[in-house]
Amino acid sequence: MSLTGVLLAAGRGRRFDPSGQRSKLLQPLAGGGTVAEASARTLLAALPRVVAVVRPGDDALAAALGALGCEVCVCPDADLGMAASLVHAIDYARGAAGWLIALADMPFVQGATIASLTAAVHNVEHGAGIAVPMYQGRRGNPVAFGHAYLPPLLALEGDQGARALLRAHPVCEVAVDDSGVLRDIDTPDDLAPPQAAPEPEQL
Repeated sequence: MSLTGVLLAAGRGRRFDPSGQRSKLLQPLAGGGTVAEASARTLLAALPRVVAVVRPGDDALAAALGALGCEVCVCPDADLGMAASLVHAIDYARGAAGWLIALADMPFVQGATIASLTAAVHNVEHGAGIAVPMYQGRRGNPVAFGHAYLPPLLALEGDQGARALLRAHPVCEVAVDDSGVLRDIDTPDDLAPPQAAPEPEQL
């Protein structure tokens, strides 16, 4: 069985626009489409099922992701932090063989990276495990989890996402030739191709 993609798209993106009027996920990219659409398309091309979690009232984003083929779920507690959105999505897709958790503001991740992470999780005994991409010695996103990690994923709290699980459990580091695993969109300047990959927010 393949992993289910989880696209976290419920943040407010205050660093991009402190007023909250302009969603970074709906900003156009030079290659076409918006930030969120590019992130979603990569997951949809590599995985049979993608669940996108959005915040209440983000109707334009929900419609765009749904039109691409994502299953969209709304997290009523999105303001409590990334963990709330992640738990909501994992609970929605709890029957999956595992989950590949991606951030919607990281549109430059390559499909080959997703395939490598999926293979790494499936190659671990009993389908359990955690796999993270490594680019030039640095961990990035997305992160893949086998089904055995359902209980600790559902127990996450706060704004740290799954970072605590990566510290507490063995992790398979998958070397990738993909600087996109380190490139997120935090400010308007990030929409242009950067000279060097910034440090992403780790799940």
